[in-house]
Amino acid sequence: MAWHWESTVYAIIAFGILYWLLSKYAFGPLFGIMEQRRQMVLEQMNSAESSRQEAQQQMEEQKAALEQARKEAYAIIEQARVTSTKTAEEIVTAAKSEAARLKEDALSDISNEKNKAIEALRSEVGGISVQIASKIIEKQVDEKSQEQIIDQYLKEVGSK
Repeated sequence: MAWHWESTVYAIIAFGILYWLLSKYAFGPLFGIMEQRRQMVLEQMNSAESSRQEAQQQMEEQKAALEQARKEAYAIIEQARVTSTKTAEEIVTAAKSEAARLKEDALSDISNEKNKAIEALRSEVGGISVQIASKIIEKQVDEKSQEQIIDQYLKEVGSK
């Protein structure tokens, strides 16, 4: 095989023309599309990173809001517990004072009724004594008759 320098020159010239045509019509648009693709990938990566950061921030905000809601719920529960304890104490105190008042009223009523009964008994005994004395004076009887009259009046009083 002989080496032909003409065919090498033709091959180099053909390769140069082909390279020039490819660089003018194929490589330029191909490199342009590749650059657009690279830019798009970079934009998507930046967008994904910003979305991830935004999601992280929202998650932290939600955690903070949840923690705040828990604190508020605990405060509400604690306030309700304090209020219910206070209300229960007020109800017990009111019930005790009402019971004491009712007891005092009942004791006062009992004392009044007792005094009325004693007064009624005194007036009745006084009246009976006067009646017995008048009967004794009217009859002027002996001792045995006086005892019978007294027993009779005592029976009458006992039956009332």
